[in-house]
Amino acid sequence: MSIDTATTAERDLLRPLRYLWRVPLLLVHAVLAIALAGLVMSWNRDRVMRNGREPLPHRLVRWWSLGLMRIFGLRAVRVGQPLADPVLFVANHTSWIDIELLHSQRAACFVAKAEIAGWPLVGWLAASGGTIFHRRGNNHSLAAVMQVMVERLRAGRSVAVFPEGGTGYNGVLKVFHARIFQAALDAEVPVQPVALRFARGGRRVVDAGFREDENFLANFLRLLGEPPMDAEVHFLTVVPVSADGRRRMAEQARERIAAALADRPA
Repeated sequence: MSIDTATTAERDLLRPLRYLWRVPLLLVHAVLAIALAGLVMSWNRDRVMRNGREPLPHRLVRWWSLGLMRIFGLRAVRVGQPLADPVLFVANHTSWIDIELLHSQRAACFVAKAEIAGWPLVGWLAASGGTIFHRRGNNHSLAAVMQVMVERLRAGRSVAVFPEGGTGYNGVLKVFHARIFQAALDAEVPVQPVALRFARGGRRVVDAGFREDENFLANFLRLLGEPPMDAEVHFLTVVPVSADGRRRMAEQARERIAAALADRPA
């Protein structure tokens, strides 16, 4: 598997300079853009897409997320097209910034671990954007989350989930949990796999997400000083409803994401 080949020394030479200009931009983005987005979203929280046209709150979410990614040196690259709402997006998961990456292309209600609600900046934005918080290992919480997912989908909102159930490390794509796909079956909406891939020069960077035993703050600060890279969002072919049930749908979604994540021969 290909990884970024730049040496640690080469990165560290410019890292202090990146912090020098990125940190002030991040503060301005937090104070002004979040306040504006929160105000407008509070007025229009329940609006949904009409005839393929995004409501203002959705466009603000995309604008804010694109701005945040640029501050971190990430250039959003879309491959393929997202379906019109409502749809269940299923994506691979490596970092907290995955939410902003997908939001940069399409606003959706994410299902995320409950701990994110307490994260500075990111937790506030996630809650404002309609994130559905789930306590891992709690069956009652999962049942409630599934009910909310179905309600949002039937109301015309798209929902995005990470079926691995947690972040992976070193580019490893874990097994997809099948139960989460039941929400799409109950709401009768399509399932579109989304591959989130970080790259430089077309080669995948596998450690852009969380490293093993790395916490949110450490990852946040590391990414803030990293050299620029592409953040690719691959909207893939819809997973058909399978006669074999949700397990087969989960396997097909994982297979398509794995293929999109792989480096292509030069």
